[in-house]
Amino acid sequence: MKIARHKYVGLQKRKARAGYMFILPFIIGFLVFMVKPLFQSLYMSFCTVELGAGSFKQTFNGLTNYRFAFMVDPEYNRLVVEEISRMMVYSLAIIVFSFFVALILNQKFHGRAFVRAIFFLPVILSSGVILGLEENNQLMAAIAQTIEQGTSGISITAALESILRTAGVGTRAYETLFEVIDNIYDVAIASGIQIIIFLSGLQSVSSNMYEAADIEGCTKWESLWKITFPMVSSLFLVNWIYTVVDFCMRSDNGVIKKIQTVMIDQQQYGNASAMSWIYFVIVLAFVGVTSMLISKRVYYYD
Repeated sequence: MKIARHKYVGLQKRKARAGYMFILPFIIGFLVFMVKPLFQSLYMSFCTVELGAGSFKQTFNGLTNYRFAFMVDPEYNRLVVEEISRMMVYSLAIIVFSFFVALILNQKFHGRAFVRAIFFLPVILSSGVILGLEENNQLMAAIAQTIEQGTSGISITAALESILRTAGVGTRAYETLFEVIDNIYDVAIASGIQIIIFLSGLQSVSSNMYEAADIEGCTKWESLWKITFPMVSSLFLVNWIYTVVDFCMRSDNGVIKKIQTVMIDQQQYGNASAMSWIYFVIVLAFVGVTSMLISKRVYYYD
């Protein structure tokens, strides 16, 4: 018994060492390139920055920049609330969509590898170069305009939303749902990595467990909730953290655009740093609280 226990502990240590080796490049890069700018930005958030000829002067002003962000700037508080709300909705949509697609791709059918490659394309298409080409592509804009004119502006989701409003069902929840449906392309673009993570977890579930469930008379729906969900529950936590962090780094984030405007256009580096740190702390707190709640439902197995 002691020998078996010793072998198990040794295996766990080897797995831990392998994991640290994989993240070692990131740790080194963070320590070398990120730690110093991080503290410089933190100090700058408590200073008034005066630009000079090839230099800048920092004068400590306490919490003035933070008071400006919370009490003076007319847009910052509203943008933070809007982006956090949008982050929650879209992160949930991405998790649900990616898990549903992973379930489909985990089935056995002809051309499965080709279909998996298609669903991984959003990861490639989400690169900055491709997005830049897409945004500046006059041909795609012309095609979209032609389609809109050919359909006379008819939208299924808009028509359904109008019907629900007429029936008195047009609540905020339905408006949010229709907004997500209208932006399903963005949801698919942001789901590539999550699909791969879920798919790897689904493939690690032993088929013997499903066979035993079938013998006991379990339906596919019961197997999904009693076997699939518990066995891949830890990946929901991983994907949730990744999705939230990825959303906060998107180029269409209203808070990020506001910070860039204050920093670049207005050249108020102290105020921009304070806004950045406020947003960083809020997102960090959100990730911490939601991760703690999700981790209580996570099932870990060996």
